[in-house]
Amino acid sequence: MQSLLRRNFFCFTVLGVSLVCSLMYEVTMVFNDKSQVIKSVPTTHKVVALTIDDGPHYKTTPELLAVLREKQVKATFFLLGANAEAHPEIVMQTVADGHEIASHAYSHKRLNKLTKAEVIAEFERFETITQPLAPKPSFFRPPDGAYNDDIVALARECGYTTVLWSIDAGDWRRPPVQRVVQAVLDNVKPGGIILMHDGQYPLPTAQAAAIIIDKLQSQGYQLVTMSELMQYYEESQ
Repeated sequence: MQSLLRRNFFCFTVLGVSLVCSLMYEVTMVFNDKSQVIKSVPTTHKVVALTIDDGPHYKTTPELLAVLREKQVKATFFLLGANAEAHPEIVMQTVADGHEIASHAYSHKRLNKLTKAEVIAEFERFETITQPLAPKPSFFRPPDGAYNDDIVALARECGYTTVLWSIDAGDWRRPPVQRVVQAVLDNVKPGGIILMHDGQYPLPTAQAAAIIIDKLQSQGYQLVTMSELMQYYEESQ
């Protein structure tokens, strides 16, 4: 009997250790997964993603699109669904110009203060508005950068990779143009993600972006979309 008990105890112990190891492996895989939260991309190539939050705005966004068109640079626009609903023609122009569309949810509520049902509704309402206007986005940025593990998991279930940033241009504070430019130049690194905004007016964004693009290109940088930047992530693995 004691021998049988010892054998059973050994079997249960081995099984328990195996289950724990399996769970630890799965957790490690999830949290090492590049799709968890992207703040920058590890690469030695001089590439940076230009990302724009909060638009479209009927004045700021066309000004910025004109600059990007002139400089022949493509950016990723993290749209608010409510603003896209108000200005669908600007969304369509953004897509026509070859820029990438991404999700900033429907409104600018801090998602970590909402219930799960409310967060899902933010995703779904955004998609209802933007589906007729643009391809289904691959990327999502939480408003104010406010998120938790549950929000990241929900975003993944909806087909999104969560993206933050490594360089805050600070344009939303409406500082002088040169201060916005310097905030980017002082912090730029290969694989970085620049955060700018187009959801208000007036903003120094368009004017600053023109200078930033010229300065970075003179340093050998290429400005790309998030999808293009993620290709360098693949190369680094």
